[in-house]
Amino acid sequence: QVQLVESGGGLVQAGNSLRLSCAASGRTFSIYHMGWFRQAPGKEREFVAAIRWRGGTYYADSVKGRFTISRDNAANTVYLQMNSLKPEDTAVYYCAAASKRDTIVVVTSQYEYWGQGTQVTVSS
Repeated sequence: QVQLVESGGGLVQAGNSLRLSCAASGRTFSIYHMGWFRQAPGKEREFVAAIRWRGGTYYADSVKGRFTISRDNAANTVYLQMNSLKPEDTAVYYCAAASKRDTIVVVTSQYEYWGQGTQVTVSS
């Protein structure tokens, strides 16, 4: 099993930045890919960003150019740097991990492990 713990959420004004962290523990050697998803009230969980085990990155169009995903394999941690935040970025942000090499990283159901989520609120 893999455990994921997110941190770094909070309340910020529009235009500011936040950095989310996700620390993995347990059978971390089994993780190939990691991703960030978010869920706003009344909406479905949506893809935000993902990073493959070899470093390839993917972003939702809504965050491209503002968010950056990175990972520190030695520390078993993945980060999401969020710049130029907008009120529409308000959501609970979830970290996810996938153990299959051929994971379709933009699809929620492809991930086996999930964190508990961290709230990000952007005020206008």
